[in-house]
Amino acid sequence: MIGTVINVGTVVVGALAGKAIGARLPDRYRETVMHVVALMTLVLGMEMALKTRNPLVLLGSLVLGALTGEAIHIEAGIQRLGEWAERRLAPGSSDSSTGGDFARGFVTTSILFCVGPMTLLGCLNDGLRGDYRLLATKALLDGISAVAFASALGWGVLLSAVTVLVVQGSLTLGAQAMEPLLRDPAVSAEVFATGGVMMLGLALRLLELKPIRVSNLLPALLYAPLLVRLLQSLKLP
Repeated sequence: MIGTVINVGTVVVGALAGKAIGARLPDRYRETVMHVVALMTLVLGMEMALKTRNPLVLLGSLVLGALTGEAIHIEAGIQRLGEWAERRLAPGSSDSSTGGDFARGFVTTSILFCVGPMTLLGCLNDGLRGDYRLLATKALLDGISAVAFASALGWGVLLSAVTVLVVQGSLTLGAQAMEPLLRDPAVSAEVFATGGVMMLGLALRLLELKPIRVSNLLPALLYAPLLVRLLQSLKLP
C-alpha cells in the first residue's frame, strides 16, 4: 500500500498547490495547461488502444460496458456523489459562476488518475512484490496534473484523492487474486486497450470536443477478460 499512500499524498499536495495559485493564473494559462494534459492523455490512450490483439473483443467489451454503465447510471451516480460532496464541503461553490466545476473536477480527475496501465501494473507490483516504484512515478505525474486541474476546477480535484485511495488500495490488496488472470498476455492486452479507449474519450472531454460519458464505460474493463476467456474456451482466434 506504500505506492498508493504516496499517490494519494501527491494528489492532495498538487490539488492544494493548484487551488492556491489558481486565482493568480490568467485563464489563458490555465486553459493551455489543461490542453497539454488533455493532449498527453490522448497520446497515452492512443498508445494503449493500439495494443489490442483483437479489435472485436475491444469493440464488444466497450459496447457491453457502455450498455451496462448506462443501465445502472454510473456517470450520474458519480456526478451526484460529487455534487453531494460539493454541498457538504464547499457549499458556496455551487452557484452559476462555477458551472459545477467541483463535481466536474472530481469526476474528471478520478477517471484520469485511476484508469490506465500504470494504475493496474503499479498496484500488482506493489501488492505482489512490494515494489512501489511504478506507482511512485505515476504519483508524480498525477501530482502535476492535480496542480493544473485544481487551478482551473477547484476543490473537486482534492476529493479525487479518496477515489485513488479506494481504487488503488483495493487493486493492491486484491493483487493476488488478479495476477493469474492478467498473466495471460491476451487478457492484459485487451484490458489495457479498453482502458486506452476510455482515456481517449476522457481526452475528447477535456478538450471540450464531445461530452462522452466515460464513467459509463467502466464495466468494459470487466467484460474484456471475460470475452477473451470465452473465445479461448471456444478455441476461436
